[in-house]
Amino acid sequence: MINIINEKFGLNLQEETIKKLEDFSSLFVDYNSHTNLMSKNDVSVLFEKHIFDSLALFLFLKKYNLSGNIKMLDIGTGGGFPSIPVSICFDNISVTALDSISKKIAFIQSVKENLKLKNIHPTCSRVEELGKNKKASFDIVTSRAVSDLNVILEYAIPYLKKGGFFVAYKSKNMDNEIDQAKNALKILGAKVVDKIEYELPLAEDFTRYLLIIKKEKETPNSFPRQNGQAKKNPL
Repeated sequence: MINIINEKFGLNLQEETIKKLEDFSSLFVDYNSHTNLMSKNDVSVLFEKHIFDSLALFLFLKKYNLSGNIKMLDIGTGGGFPSIPVSICFDNISVTALDSISKKIAFIQSVKENLKLKNIHPTCSRVEELGKNKKASFDIVTSRAVSDLNVILEYAIPYLKKGGFFVAYKSKNMDNEIDQAKNALKILGAKVVDKIEYELPLAEDFTRYLLIIKKEKETPNSFPRQNGQAKKNPL
């Protein structure tokens, strides 16, 4: 299966990295057996649907020629997707893995310790409460299966540096979400600049997209709004 990653994404993962991905898979399956992080059906395709999908971020990094030290925020990381596979495979990326559910962050902390990952920082918090000092401090923000675009934009864009990128993992219905998010994009100072298509290695046709959004202007200090207002009253 690891060969599929190397082949599809043009990576050349070293044996040590491959071993860590395999160890992460084992740790996930074991933890999920007693603490629910993911449905059993999804666990059966953990590599194909979640690890492979997470590493599609490389397609964006390669296309936009991003290298050097990168600060990344993963909003709603859940069981560590894409934050853990990214931190395993790209030691130049410092990943803040954010989730408000303590059992999920506890799992990511255990993976960090077991695999000796120095570049991942598990953080248990609501994104609105992450802190003013974190605003405009990340080069990349990611989210995967978190919320509709008009909601997640308000959570993501304020934490990006001007010129930084929000990478949203999306499916085929993203064009409807983009239409609904036009006002949010304008208010937050961001613009859709690209859609990167790829296929998951599953038996059925499973097309996925990285929706690339660039922060072009400074975001007003009032965002993100507190107390879940982004979800209750989307921009």
